[in-house]
Amino acid sequence: MNVKNCRKCGKIFNYISGPPICDSCKAHMEEDFQKVKEYIRANPHATVVETAEECEVDVQQIKQWIREERLELSTPDASGIVCEHCGKPIVSGRFCDECKKTMANGLDASIKKPESKPEPIKKKEPSGNKMRFLGRNS
Repeated sequence: MNVKNCRKCGKIFNYISGPPICDSCKAHMEEDFQKVKEYIRANPHATVVETAEECEVDVQQIKQWIREERLELSTPDASGIVCEHCGKPIVSGRFCDECKKTMANGLDASIKKPESKPEPIKKKEPSGNKMRFLGRNS
């Protein structure tokens, strides 16, 4: 059993996986997410700061949801979220499309491809009914 203190409220809880927060704080965070999502639907061009103020949610929490690709900015903006590799403004996630492609190609090149084995030469089956020795010990 892995017991931890909740990062938000300090309450002790049984930690299984994910962020180290208790179930009640997770539920509260999900309520905040739904509130932000509804606000964004009603105000699609609202900034992160405006959304945070209107929904009474921390700006860093909204940015975390954007990084997790749960939310998406309408347009890439340098004051919003930037690629963690090159610094280019992005609308969601951690990396821009170019950096994702570069990383995927790098990973693909680093994985050793299985070598193709030459096919074994098949013996030609004899045709007809022929005799053979069974190798009995007598």
